[in-house]
Amino acid sequence: MIAAWATGIIQLHAQGLPADGPLTVRPALQQLGQKLLQGKTGSIVAIRPATGEIICLVTNSPKGFDVNLAIATPYAPGSTFKTAQALTLLSEGIVTPETSVECHNGITDGNIRVGCHQHRSPLQLRDALAFSCNTWFLINFASMINDDFMYESRDEAINTWRDYMRSMGLGGPLGVDIPGEKGGLLANATYLNRRYKDGWDGRTIWWAGMGQGDVTVTPLQLCNLAVTIANRGYYFTPHIHQSAGNRYHTKHVTKVAPEAYQPVIDGMRMAVEKGTAYKLKTTYPICGKTGTVENPGKDHSAFIAFAPQDNPQIAIAVYIEHGGFGADVAAPIASRIIRMYLKGN
Repeated sequence: MIAAWATGIIQLHAQGLPADGPLTVRPALQQLGQKLLQGKTGSIVAIRPATGEIICLVTNSPKGFDVNLAIATPYAPGSTFKTAQALTLLSEGIVTPETSVECHNGITDGNIRVGCHQHRSPLQLRDALAFSCNTWFLINFASMINDDFMYESRDEAINTWRDYMRSMGLGGPLGVDIPGEKGGLLANATYLNRRYKDGWDGRTIWWAGMGQGDVTVTPLQLCNLAVTIANRGYYFTPHIHQSAGNRYHTKHVTKVAPEAYQPVIDGMRMAVEKGTAYKLKTTYPICGKTGTVENPGKDHSAFIAFAPQDNPQIAIAVYIEHGGFGADVAAPIASRIIRMYLKGN
């Protein structure tokens, strides 16, 4: 029996979701999510990190509910992706938590200027995450790709980078038990050699360092990224049926070095305490990362998070098309869903 409250879930069934047994979504979260997305185009996906159960899946578009926005629409992740970048750079030894970069309102390379938030300078990794410093991530990502001491070629460097990202569930289907899931884009050497026939290096593709350019993911994948950080290095395949088969109970371990997680978690906590998401006031520790995604028209608004910081009970991704700053639209929506799940109001 499908409850009357779950308008979106009824539509999920209509779009091909097998109606064989109870679902994992929570009624109160579905109701709240539908309310929060009124008048917006976007998605809310929330998962229990310990199990992979999808506890909230709400979407809205000009035509109403559309599950493809959450599981089959590739978006640039923007600065939410900096968490995965930091984990990769730390694991490969390209940076340490103390790696410091000067940034004065952005970085200029030839005739290209990339702006940045107002913040003090220089910044180390934790503060670079908290204040979402584009310069820190562009420079260090380019350094990895151009490192001819650690890697025999740029092809090897970019393929190594991609392997980390895929291990975190990014850029390809996760195997969720909802029909129609699609992947995204994570550039590898074959793709880049085909696209940039005159050659490429770390500066050519440095936009990927801040979650733009040759990288796209789905909101479901962004939520799963938050799950991997909450779990300090693993995830279960996301699923929406309580009776999901054994393959949904297999632990997927990332390539990330275990010691890389704590600095990133610290940076995500600092983002909420004093960084780009400082407006979120809660009585429990949320770890989050904002994303303001450049695209034609108004920027998209994105936010990933998990809570509490220790023994996390919920991981979430909110992605709002043309919503503007991640801190202004997506982050408050995520905070409301987290509060409802943890506090019941």
